[in-house]
Amino acid sequence: MNQKKIVWITGASSGIGRACAVEFVKNGFNVWATARRSEELEKLRSELESQGLRLNTAKLDIRNPEDVKSVVENIVQKDKRIDCLINSAGISSFKTAMSDSLETITNIIDTNLYGAIYAMKSVLGSMREQGGGTIINILSIVNRKIFTNSSAYAASKMGLQGYTESLREEVRKDKIRIVNIYPGATVTDIWATSVREKFHDRMMKTEEVAKAILWSYKDEGQMVVEDIVLRPELGDLS
Repeated sequence: MNQKKIVWITGASSGIGRACAVEFVKNGFNVWATARRSEELEKLRSELESQGLRLNTAKLDIRNPEDVKSVVENIVQKDKRIDCLINSAGISSFKTAMSDSLETITNIIDTNLYGAIYAMKSVLGSMREQGGGTIINILSIVNRKIFTNSSAYAASKMGLQGYTESLREEVRKDKIRIVNIYPGATVTDIWATSVREKFHDRMMKTEEVAKAILWSYKDEGQMVVEDIVLRPELGDLS
């Protein structure tokens, strides 16, 4: 694969997004890492720079479509194209539906669903013009299994699945590939510290998930793996 492929990763300040940024940079891709927490992005950039690796960073509130548009325009102005978008920005709330405030629910939907849609919409036109591209969405095992205390999160991820499955059929003719990743329990900040401490040895590592995502992108043949379910070896946490 051409090592100058341009990869844009949202939610890259932590978790799976951060691991993807590291994995793709180490494999020779030109990576743009975006997130709300710019200080964490700069820590990552410095860390990679100390290893002789280059990472482009930009602060982005994925909930704001104008911010998304501005960042995409900046990437295209500097690097001419975006070959791959990895939608990894995401937040959750492990509360009952009754306990979740409307503000929390709105924030989850705005980030996980609308933010991902804004990002996809922002690259579809240029991907069509350049003759193709890849969009990789980080969904969740909640798309495949019912969990309590995560209703808003499940709604956002199920909405995103529906949107992307419809979009996938619309853009096949444009050679735009859409890959949905469904990770099970992974060691990220989205989980409470107590959960990570208790189940750390059972949970998947972000580096493992990132390697699977890289593999799904590097396969350039006539075949495309459209849906990938990743689960801990010992199964789900509940």
